[in-house]
Amino acid sequence: MQSPRPLMPASSAFLALQDDKAISYADAGAVIIPFGLEASVSYGGGTKDGPAAMIAASHEVELFDEDLWDEPIDRYGLVTLTEPKIDPSDIPAALDGLAALTGAVLNDGKFPLVFGGEHSITPGAIRPFLAKYDDLIILHFDAHADLRDGYDGEHFSHAAAMRRVLDHPTVPIISCGIRNISKEEIPFYEANKHRITIHWGKDIKNWDVEQIVTPLKGRRIYLTFDLDGFDSSVMPSTGTPEPGGVFWPDAMAIIKRASEVGTIVGADINELAPIDGLHGPDFLAAKLAYKILNYTLGRA
Repeated sequence: MQSPRPLMPASSAFLALQDDKAISYADAGAVIIPFGLEASVSYGGGTKDGPAAMIAASHEVELFDEDLWDEPIDRYGLVTLTEPKIDPSDIPAALDGLAALTGAVLNDGKFPLVFGGEHSITPGAIRPFLAKYDDLIILHFDAHADLRDGYDGEHFSHAAAMRRVLDHPTVPIISCGIRNISKEEIPFYEANKHRITIHWGKDIKNWDVEQIVTPLKGRRIYLTFDLDGFDSSVMPSTGTPEPGGVFWPDAMAIIKRASEVGTIVGADINELAPIDGLHGPDFLAAKLAYKILNYTLGRA
């Protein structure tokens, strides 16, 4: 079994795994795919540096998980691919390349976790999952609905990420934390409420986790997490920060329960725009990645 790209050395890769925890691609249960595409950002920039920042911060993440009460990494093991060269002037070609990477990892029976980059990566990352699973459902954390049919002349804009996913005619989306939607998105949203469920940021105090995860029960789940889904007080390092978002316990409760009622088969984390000297958001993103893997693959 051959890796679709060269691997980063374990000591400098995600989690900086050492000794017996540093394994081969063939033995890994999860594969980190760095993909710092930055091509359509419309406010702050820097998402091209997101994957490297998450990987660097992960070297400080404790492997012992206080919730699962052990080091879950021992149950699945992971490797990190080297990042490919990306041409930001051609988003469709970049997404084709990403789809090839996630498809190769998925076909090898491993869990692909993509580190973006802007949110426009998701329609590429998810393509092999849509082809493989008839029952796929999307769990989407974000500040923005991302239902525009393009933005600033770019059909594959980060602001159209979920609209491009919904070009697939049957896949449904459960969105959490939305607090920014444009007037132009409303007709599409209202015409597709049978496929789009939004849990609005304004209603977080009244969220019921069991209600949120009910549509996920017994299904395969792809998780896409735009980091601006977090409240801007804990996640300022993103191109479009928004107040009124989710906090760490909100996200953990939903992801953990989703992993219990359904099967998370792949994920991406996107829109980290690192700020020099501000380590907290990078660390949060890295720990989020580890927790997704632990809840999905690391249970006893």
